Amino acid sequence: MAYSKTFKIKESVAEIKQLKKQSITIIAKRLDALLVFKEYEKEGISKRTVADIIGVNHNSIQTWRSLYISGGIKALMNHNNKGYKPSKINADQEKALKNIVNNPENGFVGYIELQTWFNETYKMSIEYNTFRTFIIRKFKTKIKVARKYHAKKDQDAVDSFKKTSIRSVKQSSMKKPKGSSK
Repeated sequence: MAYSKTFKIKESVAEIKQLKKQSITIIAKRLDALLVFKEYEKEGISKRTVADIIGVNHNSIQTWRSLYISGGIKALMNHNNKGYKPSKINADQEKALKNIVNNPENGFVGYIELQTWFNETYKMSIEYNTFRTFIIRKFKTKIKVARKYHAKKDQDAVDSFKKTSIRSVKQSSMKKPKGSSK
């Protein structure tokens, strides 16, 4: 079995705890690991034991330990997580898309037609997968789902059908079932 890697931590426990209070969650875990290393500084502690105590993967502990050894507390507290890229679709364009997607009479058959309309209307060139995932994520659309109703459907015909179907249901429920003694 290999020996634990020992290294000297320059900061005191109080300094590390103060830094932890001021830091974000991502950095706080790193400082927790540093506190455990500080506690076992003389006898040494394995990265796997620290990982079990902190509740993270041992590879993260190894990376953080190497960062501290090579660059000190500044290197440990620096992270390069930038987050998501800014959207290519601005708020006005998103509002127009929302109106079109939620309008059952829009006549678009699929994402390709919607993408073509968007690119032509706003003089942009957004890739299909980018556009499709944006529409699904923002508006919860699904492909291959029946429309609420056909775009060219005659609303008067629907109303008259509903009226006649209600009458026919009432008439059929009033008829006596065959074989009834009443």
